[in-house]
This record gives sequence, structure tokens and C-alpha cells, in this order.
Amino acid sequence: MGLPTGWVTDASGLSQNQQITALGNGVLPLQAVSALSLLAA
Repeated sequence: MGLPTGWVTDASGLSQNQQITALGNGVLPLQAVSALSLLAA
């Protein structure tokens, strides 16, 4: 996903289901950069 190792899994207090939900609802950083670059051009 382009995120650093442990970005979600090292978060204290999150269950495995919450970690999966957080990743599933996230925007991929590389896609966001690409979209913003296209919109700014």
C-alpha cells in the first residue's frame, strides 16, 4: 500500500478486525499523489 511497516499493526488498542477495517477504508498514498497531480495539471 505504500505505507511504512507497522503503520496500522503497531497501533496500540486496535483489534485485528479494526486494523483490517482501517486499511480497507484507507486511500492508497500513491493513488492520492497521482490523483492530485492530475488535478493540479
